[in-house]
Amino acid sequence: MEDEKSFSDICGGRVVLRRRYYSPYCREFGLSSARLSLRSLTAVTCAVWLAAYGLFTLCENSMILSAAIFITIIGLLGYLHFVKIDQETLLIIDSLGIQMTSSYASGKESTTFIEMDKVKDVIINEAIYMQKVIYYLCILLKDPGKPHEISQVVPVFQSAKPRLDCLIEVYRSCQEILAHQKATSASP
Repeated sequence: MEDEKSFSDICGGRVVLRRRYYSPYCREFGLSSARLSLRSLTAVTCAVWLAAYGLFTLCENSMILSAAIFITIIGLLGYLHFVKIDQETLLIIDSLGIQMTSSYASGKESTTFIEMDKVKDVIINEAIYMQKVIYYLCILLKDPGKPHEISQVVPVFQSAKPRLDCLIEVYRSCQEILAHQKATSASP
């Protein structure tokens, strides 16, 4: 079963949450943020090229125009390949673990897998971000030497930065799966 719901991010932009239920104990959550705006891309390109043309008219050196074109193209490719994330996915499987995938605008994907026996809990935490309080979903990992302590906090959906109402939906589903996993691992 798959459904889709629209939410807001912390800046008021639109994000779309896609939920897929493969089984009662295997769920996938995909959070898609806005694609690269052609308007903002055009504005930045025009600003760089107009500044380069202004310098060209002062210096009468054609290398300035060539450098502006080269810098714009390299900057755009670098932004699309290393910075702009179009979709973040969280796949949680009861007996296996949690997989987080970030899909960049260039098509590159970055995947992180956490085994379920390393997961202590999934929580919603709060932080101060640009003079306001925001909420974020994170995975608490067990300390291998001391299983009752936390060794690491792994934030989820770092790029999309959804608001609390979106995070609550993902949190509840994760807690259902974690509760079932703890119940099955505790029973003999």
